[in-house]
Amino acid sequence: MAQGSDVKLGQLTRYIFTAPSWQRSLFIIILLGLFIDAASARAWVYLPFSGTVAFTLPAIAALALTKPIIELGGKTMTWNRSALLALSCTVFAVIITLSSLAFSVRFIPLFYAISLGFIFGLRLFVLVAISDYRLPRMILPAFTQSGPGILAGMLMFSSSFGFLAFGIFALVLQLVFGLGFAILVWMIERPLQRAFKIRGLAFVNAFIAHMTDGSKGMEDFFREIGEEIFVPQVSFFFKRQNKKPVIFTVPNLHPGPMGEIGGGNLPKILHDSFEDETLVAHGCATHDFNLVSETEIKKVIDALQKSRSNVGYFPLAGKSGRVSDGTVQALYQRFGDSVLVVTTRSPHRTEDLDFSIGMTIMAEGHRWFPHVAIVDGHNCMTDLSSPVLLATLTATEYQRACLAGMNTCLSAPMHPFRIGVSHHTVPYGRDEGFGDLGIQTLVVEVEGQKSAYILIDGNNMAAGVREILLEQVLTKVDNAEVMTTDSHVVNTITGKNPVGMHVEVKEFLPHIMQSVQEAIDDLASSEAGAATAQCEHIVVFGSNRIAQLASTVNAMLVFVAPLSLAMLLLAFLLSIVAYAVMA
Repeated sequence: MAQGSDVKLGQLTRYIFTAPSWQRSLFIIILLGLFIDAASARAWVYLPFSGTVAFTLPAIAALALTKPIIELGGKTMTWNRSALLALSCTVFAVIITLSSLAFSVRFIPLFYAISLGFIFGLRLFVLVAISDYRLPRMILPAFTQSGPGILAGMLMFSSSFGFLAFGIFALVLQLVFGLGFAILVWMIERPLQRAFKIRGLAFVNAFIAHMTDGSKGMEDFFREIGEEIFVPQVSFFFKRQNKKPVIFTVPNLHPGPMGEIGGGNLPKILHDSFEDETLVAHGCATHDFNLVSETEIKKVIDALQKSRSNVGYFPLAGKSGRVSDGTVQALYQRFGDSVLVVTTRSPHRTEDLDFSIGMTIMAEGHRWFPHVAIVDGHNCMTDLSSPVLLATLTATEYQRACLAGMNTCLSAPMHPFRIGVSHHTVPYGRDEGFGDLGIQTLVVEVEGQKSAYILIDGNNMAAGVREILLEQVLTKVDNAEVMTTDSHVVNTITGKNPVGMHVEVKEFLPHIMQSVQEAIDDLASSEAGAATAQCEHIVVFGSNRIAQLASTVNAMLVFVAPLSLAMLLLAFLLSIVAYAVMA
């Protein structure tokens, strides 16, 4: 099976890190300059210049000026990133300049000028990547470190190199290295431009802006590569006398890709759009079915509202049951003329089910029931993994288990039933794996049998958590399943932040038990109706687009190092040629 999009996206996170505080970077910048001055004063090495003047002061100027200049153009830059960039360039400048000592002290002005050209090109490349992809706008903020460095060099090397001569030579090298890095930027952007018609660095800018201030600019890129789909969404509507009605809905859309971007908070938005207590379970959908924008959710809401207008209600339901096939378990229950099936592979690793699997099961079930809801419990994660695709052994086990459950429902006796619901908030945040909805529990009682459907707003569960929860929940009810919504608001970089990874199960277990008890206390006679909404013209990422995008970026990154090295070698050679001509 091809590697899943979650895995490919996860591989890209190794290039992401958090910049240290600007105070720490500034301290190291000052320390470097003082150390070089001390080394020269103690005669460890003879240097015909001051490290503080050559390296520290230009770096401080860059630290102070880069952020304000960039923000004048309407883009963002943090002090921490500005300081880290200045520090990194200072380190490179020191290394390049002092490497001249391997040849002769008289080559220090040459290597210092080369270092200034290099840090200008490097700053240009980095700023284009993290702040503004429009290269001409980044020339001035990129020059804020090498510019003061040129002035310092003109003062320090006026006697040995010539005041104006050093300035002219250094400016020529600014042009050489700047052009080299500009060509590198163009070469890096070409693959994404040709494959998806998008600017690669503009996409990176949007991602950085999202991480920094929550900007949703990435949605513009997703819409450019997206495509329209038409998917069914099965929902159960429960009416209760003198009590709040309940909706249990199963979108065949994916609540991703991350944070508030796209459909990342789909469960919460759907929940808040209805006066009924709404449980939004995870259907059969992979990252290919991520909404390109939060605005697409309005189409889902409209389709769901339209579908409930002609719902017929039934006062009878069947008892729940559980069947297994291979690694797959299915908890099934019939409500009126329709059926709900909740699937899981726990304790085996569980990942997204491809839409085709859900459609196949639903099509088979339509022989007996007009509305078939298939839920992916999404409740066991060990690591990022590939989705389950049609025609694999696992997919076949899902199909057989669901069909066996539906076949049992067909002949099971029907009885009046009661339902109870609870919505329990938890004192945990997104960073700890819990989404905004907390815990919702639906308890169904048929002929004395109580079945609990527990839905945690989060992206999967740590392996073993489900089993610990069920062991305790089954002391209160006869049958149960614990699910997650797969909400990606808990993921800003990688898809791995399951429930139970940061908060131990023993800590939030009391909240689960309280939610179940509240739902039991809320039991009331009920009627159920089901409907299948046709969600039309929903713009999603599209088939295999995430995998293609991640693969393109990964392949592109492989060639960055050799391309950069070749460009630098050429720039160094041109620098030596220019030095020879001017000498």
